Amino acid sequence: MFDEYKKLIEEAGQRIYTVAKRTDLDHAPQLSQRHNNNIWLKREDQQPVFSYKLRGAYNMIASLTEYERKLGVITASAGNHAQGVAMSAQGLNMKAVIVMPKTTPDIKIGSVKRMNAEVVLHGNTYDEAKDHALKMSEESAMCYIPPFDHPLVIAGQATVAVELLEQHPSTPDIIFVPVGGGGLIAGLAAYVKANYPDIKIIGVEHDEAPSMHAAFAANERVVLDQIGIFADGAAVRQVGEENYRIAKELVDEILLVSIDDICAAVKDIFEDTRSIPEPAGALALAGLKQYVVRENLNDKELVAIFSGANVNFDRLRHIAELSALGENREGLLVIGIPERPGSFRHLCHDLGPRLITEFNYRYSDDNDANVFVGVQLKNGVEEKDALINQLTEKGYDVTDLSNDVIAKMHIRYMVGGHAPQADNEVLYRFEFPERSGALLHFLTEMGERWNISLFHYRNHGAAYGRVLMGFQVKEDERDQFQEFVDGLGITFWKETENPAYQKFLS
Repeated sequence: MFDEYKKLIEEAGQRIYTVAKRTDLDHAPQLSQRHNNNIWLKREDQQPVFSYKLRGAYNMIASLTEYERKLGVITASAGNHAQGVAMSAQGLNMKAVIVMPKTTPDIKIGSVKRMNAEVVLHGNTYDEAKDHALKMSEESAMCYIPPFDHPLVIAGQATVAVELLEQHPSTPDIIFVPVGGGGLIAGLAAYVKANYPDIKIIGVEHDEAPSMHAAFAANERVVLDQIGIFADGAAVRQVGEENYRIAKELVDEILLVSIDDICAAVKDIFEDTRSIPEPAGALALAGLKQYVVRENLNDKELVAIFSGANVNFDRLRHIAELSALGENREGLLVIGIPERPGSFRHLCHDLGPRLITEFNYRYSDDNDANVFVGVQLKNGVEEKDALINQLTEKGYDVTDLSNDVIAKMHIRYMVGGHAPQADNEVLYRFEFPERSGALLHFLTEMGERWNISLFHYRNHGAAYGRVLMGFQVKEDERDQFQEFVDGLGITFWKETENPAYQKFLS
């Protein structure tokens, strides 16, 4: 079973520790107690570049011939792989060129430059940067170092599994692995299944970037039309060819987790280790928690790969806000009440002696009002469902918005704006490249054809900003407007029928 990787992995183990570190396998006592299993974290945040990507990058670069080393290396990356290539080249006294999207945060650009790599900013996406890097590679004869789809990269990442099995006091029952392009899970599965075939290997992806999950379902690699970039370290539109070949044979299952799940896992890891993972770094633990609940597991040896900690400080606020929802420690409800004196007081009374995290309300008309309520929960979903039932029995119209993207990202910060005068309004959610001029370009393309009737934006410290916009578009112009939006080349979602919008803003 993939015997060709046995020698490659052995050679990688003899090679990579010139720059990489043997990271710890730490027991997570709080997580273990809470979930009734022995839970371990493989601490790839301890690498010099705070990510496992250094292993695969160095293994491939160190394998180059003397002639290839003299020419230097080139790659495309917006983050962890870039830093791995830069540090590897620096350690081998080689030239390195890193092509990064223009949307790459300054903190990552600065980190690569400090390792004496040349940075070329090109395009707004990884795919655009990759195409440019491959073109430069052809023109210069510099060796292109792929982030995941190469046997030497895969073998380098497999050293995570070699260490893990040596460090575990017994034998893991299940290992949970984050999945982006598939380099880590392919290498880990190739080594683990060759030595311990009974250990389960479970991959975990963000549900807005399910490239391996979609490939498993289709029984072939697929290219996703669009992906969410919250877990940007594991956000790819298509998994690697070699990575898929291995994973399809050896990986037991691919789980999908939400943004809320990821944020809750970030908090869990922090509480047990005092280290802060990037969203992609917490994927494996988010999947572990989901699997434990689904299978009602107890007393098993479970390992999650803590794959990286390159998180922008500005994103921590956003992660902290969503962690409460991910852990079901907060519920977001919209509660309809009659618009008359005393009804607000009655609602507060009926909510009982619980902590209210948020109250948002604005006068709308003489008949009904909608109140946006954040409620702290001590007993999770069961407590929230019981509260909704109690309120419904007392005659309230209650809608649960705890899992609604629009409610969590935007509505809770801008409640109160029914606008009956804004006729023919349609609502769209966009992801703009977080760079100067992006919004101006959008407005210039639109011209004066349609009026903007709603706008909301918050900076979350990510490469892309989230924008909520309303437009006044007559019925006979809807097709024309949709053609305009389709032609922008940016990610969008049509949200006109969204219940949060209908309750508070339409």
